[in-house]
Amino acid sequence: MARVGGRNPVMSWIAGIFCAGVIAALLWLALPMGPMLVGYVGDTLRAVAPGVG
Repeated sequence: MARVGGRNPVMSWIAGIFCAGVIAALLWLALPMGPMLVGYVGDTLRAVAPGVG
């Protein structure tokens, strides 16, 4: 990876860990929507192709 002048590698690691934590928190908050999303997709597919299944 190319080094950019004036960048501190320690601060880059801290910022990367912080960003990964934010993404993990957002995924954790979105987790309860999983079953609802699967049901919505299933209902939509059954409405589009009523004779299948």
